[in-house]
Amino acid sequence: MRTEAPLLAPIFRSDGQARLLSVLLLGTPELSISDLADKAALAYPTAHREVARLLDAGVLSERRVGRTRLVRGNPESPLVAPLREILLVATGPVVLLAERLAPLSGVESAFLYGSFAARMNGIEGSSPNDIDLMVIGKPDPTDVYDACGQVEELVARPINPTILTRAEAQQRSGFLEHLRANPVVPILGDLPWA
Repeated sequence: MRTEAPLLAPIFRSDGQARLLSVLLLGTPELSISDLADKAALAYPTAHREVARLLDAGVLSERRVGRTRLVRGNPESPLVAPLREILLVATGPVVLLAERLAPLSGVESAFLYGSFAARMNGIEGSSPNDIDLMVIGKPDPTDVYDACGQVEELVARPINPTILTRAEAQQRSGFLEHLRANPVVPILGDLPWA
């Protein structure tokens, strides 16, 4: 099923294509198509079609290991570096925050909310000035702020982390009810109200 172009980067054919390129150009440097489909949250046939298009365009390259096709960004393509720069700003926060938060002790889950998450979910509005991040668990706050600072430099937007324990995230408040009622973008783990 074809999806609309992403609001944060409408130059891509679809949101799925932007997610697929984000995984390969910003995250894991080389993946099988099935692993790529999983990481980009795409159906395998969709990922296979997008990979074929991007291979034909020279944006991706592949190599075979046995029967497995491994794909990666094509280092010879003049398009890869500019695409990487666009992806850093448009979809990079999800991939980069996942990489930086996953190794931190005490992080149970994390997700984006607010205007950036709304645009990533296709809800129209003005371009977000910042990125709102919710971290659930009991991590060292300094570690979370350091991770956000590293990603901020790459994505050219401030990241505002909020850290709550799972018990705090399940309480009732105006803020949390608003959070539950609006779009979020999962980064790690399950949503605390799922």
